[in-house]
Amino acid sequence: QVQLVESEGGWVQAGGSLRLSCAASGRTLSGYTMAWFHQTPGKEREFVAAISWSGDSTMYANSVKGRFTISRDNAKNTVYLQMNSLKPEDTAVYRCAAATTYTDLPYLYEYWGQGTQVTVSS
Repeated sequence: QVQLVESEGGWVQAGGSLRLSCAASGRTLSGYTMAWFHQTPGKEREFVAAISWSGDSTMYANSVKGRFTISRDNAKNTVYLQMNSLKPEDTAVYRCAAATTYTDLPYLYEYWGQGTQVTVSS
């Protein structure tokens, strides 16, 4: 059994920064891609960022390129999302996920965290 647990999000001002983490437990997700998605009420879940097992490959949604950075520490079974220059439109529930392939397609991710709320004020 694998569990993904996100750190608590928070409330930040526009232009501010926040770092999320997601720790896996149950077993080491060796070889898995890790990713972040977000979702707001009434809107479809959207891809944010992904990182390959090795960390050599990353991809980002166009909306966050240059502002967000995904990273991982495999020794800790943890993935991070550093969010800088936050905008009100970044407000959402952020969920981490794990997949066996390097992809931005949510249906290919088999493990999901419960989600954490990030609110960015204007």
